[in-house]
Amino acid sequence: MEENRLCVLSAVVEDRSSAGKLNEYLSEYGEYIVGRMGIPYRERGVSVLCVVLDAPAAAVNALTGKIGSLNGVTAKTLFGKM
Repeated sequence: MEENRLCVLSAVVEDRSSAGKLNEYLSEYGEYIVGRMGIPYRERGVSVLCVVLDAPAAAVNALTGKIGSLNGVTAKTLFGKM
């Protein structure tokens, strides 16, 4: 069994119509979510989302891929070295 990794998934949402699907994906992986913070940046017309996960790397990569495939959403992940 793969060991869990601590990581931060960051997403920039430029198309608000993708927000519902993004939240659906996050709910799918809710057991791994330690915390999340969303910041609407109205002046730029985007929202920034930061999610802390304690999960197997494969699960994090799958979630990042799903989120990043949404229209108007960019997602990146940073893994801790622990």
